Amino acid sequence: MTRRSPFRVPAAVTSAATALVVLSGCMTVHGEREVLPAVSKADAAQALKNFTDGFNKANRTLDAKVNASFEDGALLAIDQAGIKAARGIRPNGNPGFNPLAFTDAHFTVPQQKGWPKFFIGDALSNRRGGDGQNTRWFLVFSRDAVNAKWRAVYLATFPGNKAPELKVTDGYAEAVPADGSSGLTVDPGKLSQAYADYLGTGKGDEFAPGRETTGWRDRRASGANQPGARIQWEDQPSNLPPVALRTTDGGALVFFSTVYHQQKTVSKGLMITVPPELRGIVDGPVKKTTRMAFTTVSGQAVTVPAKGTGGKIKVLNRIEAKTSAKAL
Repeated sequence: MTRRSPFRVPAAVTSAATALVVLSGCMTVHGEREVLPAVSKADAAQALKNFTDGFNKANRTLDAKVNASFEDGALLAIDQAGIKAARGIRPNGNPGFNPLAFTDAHFTVPQQKGWPKFFIGDALSNRRGGDGQNTRWFLVFSRDAVNAKWRAVYLATFPGNKAPELKVTDGYAEAVPADGSSGLTVDPGKLSQAYADYLGTGKGDEFAPGRETTGWRDRRASGANQPGARIQWEDQPSNLPPVALRTTDGGALVFFSTVYHQQKTVSKGLMITVPPELRGIVDGPVKKTTRMAFTTVSGQAVTVPAKGTGGKIKVLNRIEAKTSAKAL
């Protein structure tokens, strides 16, 4: 996908089209039964503004309750954990936080029937990546009802600020169903389980080698047994819904989440020290212990090939945060 062209919303789309349209004063078209644009251009822009305002408030005040006003799903779990951890270091907030700002925003909108509905907003942020360039944030917004707020549920960045090229017809992207009618090598609804199974066992050939597949398993193996310490891993699928859009090659760009658990055990006579940056997510008081369990929520953006192409699933971006820590 180029940085610009697919991310457009036709100006003719009205906010009423998101779920309820009154025609000639007597006919009602319901978003739960009719195929309609997921969002209007104005409402999409407002959702991005609400996210920006909420993000800045949450990171300035370090009040984790604020996150629920502009985020949901995997992104809420990840960012809320980050806010809790930061408050453990800065109990009075962070008034010097550098506000997030966006420019050059674009929106990718599918036509959908039923709920939840979703769209993608991408914009150039004032945050720099490892290459020193400003990064484009690709945010997936979702809501479950016509009177619900749009909230960001997934976030990804891509190398060179370029996402896969999406299929766009008459200005609209194509939402890919999560079930067996997706036409993909792995249905979006089964990706979380497939990824968790792969990370746990290394078996299967659906995923391409890379940093977040073979590389991640290698990093785990190298860190599992350390002098006086052992780390065990358990991967689980998430019950949070994925979001998938058709790409021009017949595959799909899919956002989904997983959960994994770690148990760290140290030898007799040693103790686990919880670093300051994790004390805000500890369940109960911080105490001396030889065993601790950590839970982490992980969000992935991947490309999934169409069936019969011989392609592999590629993990393009992954973000995560430890959401809890507990002494055992």
